[in-house]
Amino acid sequence: MLQLSSQFLRALSCVAAAAALVAVSGCAGQVSVGNADVPAWQATALPAGSGIVAADAGKILNRQPVVQTKDVQAGTYMLTLVCEGVGKAFLTVRSAGNDLVELGAACNGAKETTKVSVTDPGPLELRASSVDAPLLYTYQLAAAR
Repeated sequence: MLQLSSQFLRALSCVAAAAALVAVSGCAGQVSVGNADVPAWQATALPAGSGIVAADAGKILNRQPVVQTKDVQAGTYMLTLVCEGVGKAFLTVRSAGNDLVELGAACNGAKETTKVSVTDPGPLELRASSVDAPLLYTYQLAAAR
């Protein structure tokens, strides 16, 4: 009976090892941030909506901020940020050298949204950044409804 138990334990051990190998192989098949298809991810993470005046998506691989400048009219806008990866991403909106808003999002695919009031028409600086690189980010600035 003891020999049957050791055979059973050996078989159980082999099954556990095989399950662990399958689990590790499944993880290895995931796309890394560095190899991610940004447009495909953006289309699912933050689909295009109406009234968008500025939008961007990309990768932050080395903690260097990504800056876009866009001319906008005075008004109230909704800013939405989504990121995927590790940690947190930030989006700072500046006008004439002044910070209008900084929005942060945990990089778990959740959308974070805030209102932005632009009092003077002209260029806005939109700066995506993170100290938790690598990650994917996408944002939209759209006219408030």
